[in-house]
Amino acid sequence: MKANALTFACCMAVASLSGCALTTEQVELNYTQQAGISRIAGADTVAVNVQVTDQRLDKSKVSSKKNGYGMEMAPITAAEDVAVTVRKAIEKELQARGFQLGSDAALVRIAADITRFYNDHKMGFFAGDAVADLNLSVIVKSKSGALLYSKQIIAQGMEKNTQLASGNNAKIALERALENGMKTLFEDRTFVSALLASTDSKAASK
Repeated sequence: MKANALTFACCMAVASLSGCALTTEQVELNYTQQAGISRIAGADTVAVNVQVTDQRLDKSKVSSKKNGYGMEMAPITAAEDVAVTVRKAIEKELQARGFQLGSDAALVRIAADITRFYNDHKMGFFAGDAVADLNLSVIVKSKSGALLYSKQIIAQGMEKNTQLASGNNAKIALERALENGMKTLFEDRTFVSALLASTDSKAASK
């Protein structure tokens, strides 16, 4: 009797989890600005225009739920356009350093292409991991069109020891990947120098 009861309980648990795995889930991705950032001298004289394009092959989702066998089930989608989320993150970090946000006529233009922003639930025997990857191509051009900076930003975010391949765990991993990506970009001195280079060229033209 005990064995039958245990089998029934296990079947009910699997059925419950499977039902959840078949339901599409939407997550709201938020970006936390880096702490302890100082304003950069001269940044307040530079207006930067930021354009981000979503170049992912599959724009319909940012992750997928998985069942206990590791099979992909229902999609996990982002409440906001991924390109908008990434653009806002870049703009927050620019403003924290004293840069101004400008229109298409700004001194500097940042163009970023997202080629990957996706969380994969890695299944384990007792627990799994949510592993998110961000691949972002970033270029900086002056108002005249001169190329000042170009780099591929690759970052990862993880939520370890997860029990469910859920939207919440995917959200945590994706947000960490975005935070790590912004950290990599803004800690690159050549990137910041490229943004400030426009002030030198502006002064030289006078």
